[in-house]
Amino acid sequence: MAKHTSDFLNILAERGFIHQCSDFEGLDALAAKGEIVSYVGYDCTAPSLHIGHLLSIMMLHWLQKSGGGRPITLMGGGTTRVGDPSGRDETRRILPIEQIEANKDSIKKVFAKFLSFGDARHDAVMADNAEWLAPLNYIEFLRDVGRHFSVNRMLSMDSARMRLEREQELSFIEFNYMLLQSYDYVELARRYKCNLQMGGSDQWGNIVSGIDLGRRMGTHQLYALTCPLLTTASGAKMGKTAAGAVWLNEDQLPVYDYWQMWRNTEDADVSRFLKLFTLLPMSEIAKLAGLGGAEINEAKKTLATEATALLHGREKAEAAAETARRTFEQGETAEGLPTIEVPVADIENELGILAAFVTAGLVKSNSEARRQIQAGGLRVNDAVVSDEKAKLRLGDVSADGVIKLSLGRKKHVLLRPV
Repeated sequence: MAKHTSDFLNILAERGFIHQCSDFEGLDALAAKGEIVSYVGYDCTAPSLHIGHLLSIMMLHWLQKSGGGRPITLMGGGTTRVGDPSGRDETRRILPIEQIEANKDSIKKVFAKFLSFGDARHDAVMADNAEWLAPLNYIEFLRDVGRHFSVNRMLSMDSARMRLEREQELSFIEFNYMLLQSYDYVELARRYKCNLQMGGSDQWGNIVSGIDLGRRMGTHQLYALTCPLLTTASGAKMGKTAAGAVWLNEDQLPVYDYWQMWRNTEDADVSRFLKLFTLLPMSEIAKLAGLGGAEINEAKKTLATEATALLHGREKAEAAAETARRTFEQGETAEGLPTIEVPVADIENELGILAAFVTAGLVKSNSEARRQIQAGGLRVNDAVVSDEKAKLRLGDVSADGVIKLSLGRKKHVLLRPV
C-alpha cells in the first residue's frame, strides 16, 4: 500500500531518494495537487557538473514527470563567487567572474537531457542567483537578512563546526554562504512561488535556515527534502575514480568512459543504482536485481546503457555498449574506445612505455606505471608489459592505425600517431 498520496513522494521513496523531509504530510498534499515548485542550486565551480549532482537532477526529473510540480534549476552565478564550505576541509578557490560565467554556460546544457523547459504550468525554469545577489547593498542586506541569523547557531552547523573542531580556517566570506543560500530561497519564493528546496543531506542545515528565514520575512510555508549522499556499498564516495571526478559533460568525460563507470558497479549496488539512475519500471528492476552469479553482469550492462542513454542519448549509449562488447568479448580494437592523438615523430623516436601510459591518462605518473608493470596490470595491444624500459615503435601500430594501451581488463585508450 502506498505510504503517500502523491505519485511524486511515492516514486522518490520507492526508488531510494529520500533522506530527510521537513514535513511529509504538508509536502505530500502539495504534490498531490501538482503545486510543488522546487529548486536545487548548482554552483559553477567547474565547466561540468559531476555524477554527485545527478541524484538531485533525477529528483527534479521525477517531480516533473510525476505531475507533482515545477522544477527550478538555480545557477549559482552569485554564490559561486563566495564558495560553499559544506563538506569541505579547506577554503574553495575564488574564481574570476569570467571563469564563473564560462562554467555556468557550459553547465546549463546538461539539464535539457532530464527536464522540459518552457512556459507551461510544470515546465522547468532556469534561474541565476547573480540576478539578485550581485546588486545587493551590504548594509541593507545585513539589516534585512543578517539580523535574522544567530552566530551561535551558525557555528553549530556542520559546515562551520567541523572546520573549527579541526582547527582549519573558515573564511568570513564562506561564513556568509548560509545567509546567501537562505536568501536565495526567499527570493525564489517571492519570484516563482517556490515552496521546496531539495539537495544532498549535507545541505540540510542550509535549507532549514532558508525555511526559517522565509518564516521571519513573511513568505508562504517552505519545505525541505534531501537525498542521501552518494556512496558505494563498500563505503567509497560515488563518482570518484583514479582519474578524478565522473563528469556529466561529454567534452569532460567520453561517453564510453561514462558507460564503463556504470558497468564497473559493485554487485551490491546494482539494484540501488538502477532505481536511482534509470527510468526502468520497478518490476523490471526487480527482475534484474534477482540475477545472481555471472548473470549479474547482464544487469550491470543494462544499468550502464540505460544510465548513459539518459545523459547522452540512446544511440551513443548503445554504441558504447557495442564498443565494450567488441573489446572484451571479441578482443577487437574497437573504434569507439577513447583515442588520444600523439605526434608520429614520438613513435618514430620510440616513445617510452611509462610516458605513453601517462600521456594516455591511464596512470598519473611514471612511478605508478612502474608499480602497475610489476603487478602485471599494463598491456600494449593486449600483450602484458613486463619491461619498464620498453618502447613503443611504428611496428606496434595496428592496421587500424592505433596502438591499444590497457590498464587492467576494463580501461583502454587508443594512441593514434598523426
